[in-house]
Amino acid sequence: MSDPSAARPDRTRSGPDARRPLRPRRWAAVVAAARAVLIAVGLVTAYYLLPLDERGTAGASALLVCGLVAVLLVFGWEVRAIVRSPHPRLKAVEALAATLALFLVLFAGAYYLLDRSSAGSFSEPLTRTDALYFTLTTFSTVGYGDITARSQTGRVLTMAQMAGGLLLVGVAARVLASAVQAGLRRQRRGPSAEPRSGAEAGTPDEEAGP
Repeated sequence: MSDPSAARPDRTRSGPDARRPLRPRRWAAVVAAARAVLIAVGLVTAYYLLPLDERGTAGASALLVCGLVAVLLVFGWEVRAIVRSPHPRLKAVEALAATLALFLVLFAGAYYLLDRSSAGSFSEPLTRTDALYFTLTTFSTVGYGDITARSQTGRVLTMAQMAGGLLLVGVAARVLASAVQAGLRRQRRGPSAEPRSGAEAGTPDEEAGP
């Protein structure tokens, strides 16, 4: 007579074993969220600590150009990291947070430098917090109207941020989504593309032999 317990080995192990793969994913999600928050906090902290008061109009232009190049380089590096990451979706969230924070801080610094070097560029003198506030309201298309650009340079800079924000939301988000799909396809191809060991490779031949 067969043992009833021998027919149920999978049921006794399915509960704890089924939950084990979720723990690394949850930990990876926590790590990704922590990295995104730390990156944003670090960039905002650097924005408040950098000696921007000593720069003039040329410094503002140089900061904007170098910052935009840095945004493109960081974005390109993040796209490659998403494809190679074991958790491409989480890496995409981290990449979007880092790119967005760098983009906003960059324009906030440019607004602040423009106001310091050319008084009257905005409807009121800007502190660093005011510049960051104006950047966020412009990016979110809220536009309360309490702070507005009055000079031609200020309006051109604001239009550049609007155009960059549209590209960031539209094109960059699509590129990140494509990178996530490429990363998922790479994971699915990984196990089948790996070469088998000699013993495994010889198994079919041995079974086919006499």
